[in-house]
Amino acid sequence: MSHYPVHTMATAPEASQPSLHALQSAFGFIPNIAGAMATSPVLSSSLVGLFGNVHGGSFTEPQIQVLLLTNAVTNEAEWAVAFHTTLALQQGLTPADVDAIRSARLPNDPAFAALSRLARTLIEKRGRLDVTDSAAFLQAGFTEEDLLEVIAVTAASTITNYTANVTKPPLEPAFRDHAWHPA
Repeated sequence: MSHYPVHTMATAPEASQPSLHALQSAFGFIPNIAGAMATSPVLSSSLVGLFGNVHGGSFTEPQIQVLLLTNAVTNEAEWAVAFHTTLALQQGLTPADVDAIRSARLPNDPAFAALSRLARTLIEKRGRLDVTDSAAFLQAGFTEEDLLEVIAVTAASTITNYTANVTKPPLEPAFRDHAWHPA
């Protein structure tokens, strides 16, 4: 059980309130991870800055969810896996592709597979991609700019994944059907 509170707008430190407001506007509610993160205004505002850039970048929302779900599974972040499973399905990923990612396998969709492979490899190799890793991604139709953008998505998800693993926020009822535990 975590000793980190899940802050609301009423209980969050004043310096975290703009971040919570931004996330509430984006999602329609304040996710428990954001409430836990609000304990640190620096962490909270860092996520919001990256979040805006990631969701305003060149990837589609389904592609972003492939990356975020892959990262959550690779980092074994239970809260984030449930959350991004829900969002991935809402964004139109097939249940088969979502199940594959949740099982640390590649999705059937070739573009999603390239994104998922790169995301997992980036984390597992701690950014030390070799020529083969990069070439496989580029051969799937992505660009060098896209490869660097995957790093930004990974940075954003690392914030939420690590925060989830440290603070262990409770899973919201809306995500409980997609609860996940590492194998």
